[in-house]
Amino acid sequence: MSRPVIGLSAYRRSLSTPLGAETDLYTLDPAYTDCVARAGGLPLIVPHGEDANAILALIDGLVLTGGGDLHPEHYGEQTTVELEDAHGGADVWELSLVGAARSRSLPVLGICRGMQTMAVAAGGRMIQDLEPQHGHPLIEKTPDAVLGERHLVQLAANSRIAAILGTREVMVNSIHHQAVVDAGDLTVTATVGAVVEALEASDGWPAIGVQWHPEKMPEPEQQALFRNLVANAAAYRER
Repeated sequence: MSRPVIGLSAYRRSLSTPLGAETDLYTLDPAYTDCVARAGGLPLIVPHGEDANAILALIDGLVLTGGGDLHPEHYGEQTTVELEDAHGGADVWELSLVGAARSRSLPVLGICRGMQTMAVAAGGRMIQDLEPQHGHPLIEKTPDAVLGERHLVQLAANSRIAAILGTREVMVNSIHHQAVVDAGDLTVTATVGAVVEALEASDGWPAIGVQWHPEKMPEPEQQALFRNLVANAAAYRER
């Protein structure tokens, strides 16, 4: 049997060229596709488009990857901080992908911005910029700190993510300055202070979101998130 096809949302950003012109680029850390391939899936990078259902008809599972800030207008707020790598087209496209994936019960793994997109699509809201009073550790924004620092997350008893990782406690990285504080109609399965670290659907939709970046972590339990997605995608394909 052929491998289940796992779509990965491309990170679209606007950049200045050396000659001073503005250009849009699709980028994606190969760690995402490597993790999908190791888990037995066939990775397919998905660009932005107009018809989410046409894209989803080609795939068996979806990874909503990290990226820039979601615009606060999508959760009913005015902008109060300077947004990082915001892209209006990316917001609209990925929110439509989430809605269409949920309506099809397509397996989804949301990572960082991807989890935030899941929450906002479900009617949730976010903190635009983390500060110490929210109870979440703030990590110095240097490459060594971002990739190397870890903090402890407690996973909810009887949650799917605890079963997948085989533990109620997990050390995770922290590569974000915005965070979900209301998951809408999704179920929160981990928090640090007021910040949501993991969520999942409780209506039969095989979808899990994590605020951390498992693709950037060598810890073996993190690969289980990708194995679970690929297993669900294989079952979806059979159906």
